[in-house]
Amino acid sequence: MQTQDKPSLYDRLGGVYNIATVIDDLIDRVMVDPRLNANPRVDEAHHRVSAAGFKYYVTELACSAAGGTQTYSGRSMGDSHRHLMITEDEWRAFMDDVQQTLNKFEVPEPERQELIAIIESTKEAIVVAPFQEGPAPEERAEQRA
Repeated sequence: MQTQDKPSLYDRLGGVYNIATVIDDLIDRVMVDPRLNANPRVDEAHHRVSAAGFKYYVTELACSAAGGTQTYSGRSMGDSHRHLMITEDEWRAFMDDVQQTLNKFEVPEPERQELIAIIESTKEAIVVAPFQEGPAPEERAEQRA
């Protein structure tokens, strides 16, 4: 039986002020990344939404996912990203931005891995699958009937 629980990721990262500082850098980096802004939908979104609001929601989400008391009040990852048609290459560019920010703040490896796992858990809702060749699945079913 453990006598002392391991502190949450939120606590190990130093709470909301430290997390907000890291998110501030990450969003500044993401908003101007030419690899991401090459996608016209992403570029338009980066010019339509305020960086401050974007930082607020991502900070809320990060704190909540890391075990803080904050509650994420934004839209789902799918609802807020699906229309952007984000590709696998763009996801890799975003993850590179994440790594650069984590490097800048010298986030220790155990916490870095936990953060990356949290971020990777959102990938399926954010990245669109490449278009499939041939008829849509419902058309294939009709053809077989």
